[in-house]
Amino acid sequence: MNARLIAVTKPVIELENSGTEGLVAYCARVSNPANQDADPKKLLSYCKEHGHWSVFEMANAVVEVEAPRDITRQMLRHRSFSFQEFSQRYSDQIEFTERQFRRQDTKDRQNSIDDLSSDVLNRAEVGAYVASNTAGNVYEEMLKKGIAKECARVVLPEGLTMSRMYVNGTLRSWMHYLDVRLGNGTQREHVQLAEKIKEVLSPVMEDM
Repeated sequence: MNARLIAVTKPVIELENSGTEGLVAYCARVSNPANQDADPKKLLSYCKEHGHWSVFEMANAVVEVEAPRDITRQMLRHRSFSFQEFSQRYSDQIEFTERQFRRQDTKDRQNSIDDLSSDVLNRAEVGAYVASNTAGNVYEEMLKKGIAKECARVVLPEGLTMSRMYVNGTLRSWMHYLDVRLGNGTQREHVQLAEKIKEVLSPVMEDM
């Protein structure tokens, strides 16, 4: 899994603090124009502390995400984002991926435990390999026979194939996403992706 910052909103007028933080702070001061010299970091911290979230809608960030398709499906539930995703309808360059297997927590259905025996792990890994290899061969054979990509893709295993998409959202949406996906109840792989997203957004959001 990987994440990369593609674009971020920047001001086109001259500001004392010309970055994204300065833009958000500039817009936040509209309710108090006499206090334009307030420290941007302190102002934005105040806004967060007092729940003035609308100011963080004044800037957007676009992040490129690479993850298994079952994880990118989870991102689509964050409906305040806009998405552009790699389409298997138009490209036959399908990338398969290996996955980690864990035991289901019997006390918390949203949790999994990394304590499977080596025998169970080996069987699961072999099974996943067979599934991806078989699906890949069937997919390739369908394409050779002239079957449309949009039809042939139905045989591909969602959790064993990679996807790439661009995710655009306001800083407020990204703050909410990270708050949710870095917390308890999120699948471990999605937590790992969220950590990478937080890392690439840190130059933009570390003081917000």
